[in-house]
Amino acid sequence: MSATTQVIDFSDIYTEILNKMRQPTNITAIQNQAKRYANTALHHMVLGFEYKMPWLERSATLITMGPYTTGTVAVTRGSTTVTGTSTLWTTANSYGVNNARTTGKLSLGDNNIYTISAVGDAGSITTNERYVASADLAAGASYTYFEDEYALASDFLKMIDTHRFTAAYEIPLIGRNEFRLKYTRPNVGGLPKVATILDKGFGATTTPVIYVQFYPYPGANYLIPYSYITNNIAISAAGVAATSMSADTDEPNLPLRYRNAIVMYAISQWYIDKKYDARAQAAQSDYEADVTRIVSDQNIGAATNAKIQPAVSSYTGYARTPYRSSARRFSTNNSFDDFRS
Repeated sequence: MSATTQVIDFSDIYTEILNKMRQPTNITAIQNQAKRYANTALHHMVLGFEYKMPWLERSATLITMGPYTTGTVAVTRGSTTVTGTSTLWTTANSYGVNNARTTGKLSLGDNNIYTISAVGDAGSITTNERYVASADLAAGASYTYFEDEYALASDFLKMIDTHRFTAAYEIPLIGRNEFRLKYTRPNVGGLPKVATILDKGFGATTTPVIYVQFYPYPGANYLIPYSYITNNIAISAAGVAATSMSADTDEPNLPLRYRNAIVMYAISQWYIDKKYDARAQAAQSDYEADVTRIVSDQNIGAATNAKIQPAVSSYTGYARTPYRSSARRFSTNNSFDDFRS
């Protein structure tokens, strides 16, 4: 660690913590304690302030898949096996993905929606649910395969705009409970009008699997951009992003001028654990002062403030200009509000 510069990397940060706590720097157990406090401090700083830390903002796009209806199917009553003829389910489409995937769903001519557990081959799909009907679905029947759920970026933490998934198609974002109550059966296709964020089951790793679900399900291929907060709040010397600091040369995803705040929060927690309340409070005050400067720094962009939006639909329907009875003079959530051309 340099004796003349601001703390920069992980080694600088935990060594500074040890020095300020008057602890030895060459004992592994004590080093590890300082490292845990440093990572805890970094996560604590990000928690709740992500939308005021623009260096954590990322952008991505997803391509929706329109419904697929090629070929015909047959299903035995009570079975989970759907047999296709000329269906080409394992053939890649123009966008490099197969015509049918386990992220999709099947409509077999009634109001029921079947989720897919496996796509065996070009003419075989296994569903999670047994086919419910009064009789077998005879060969030659039509079907609709569609996708209303799409994986978000692997480093997705949360949306920047908590009210809207994307401005490109004006798709509002609602809570998952409200979504489940209002759109219990996603059997309608078209341009998505609403979306919600879902946590899916884990795959082969412990990384959270986060999806967006649309209603109606996309009736065509749409390129949908969205902006989000990354969960990668650390970076290695080689430029590889990570969720925590581990190697000595790792750095926090935080401007250099603010990194001392990590030290101050770690010290406050160390003092709390040691029951040194007065010293903990002093360190906490220094940390809070640093965080206040971070979120108030206009050089990093205008702060995004929470807004209360009243239910004005009944008013907007009747608000007119004095001289043109057909022209509304009040609007919300449009291009004017977003300063878009």
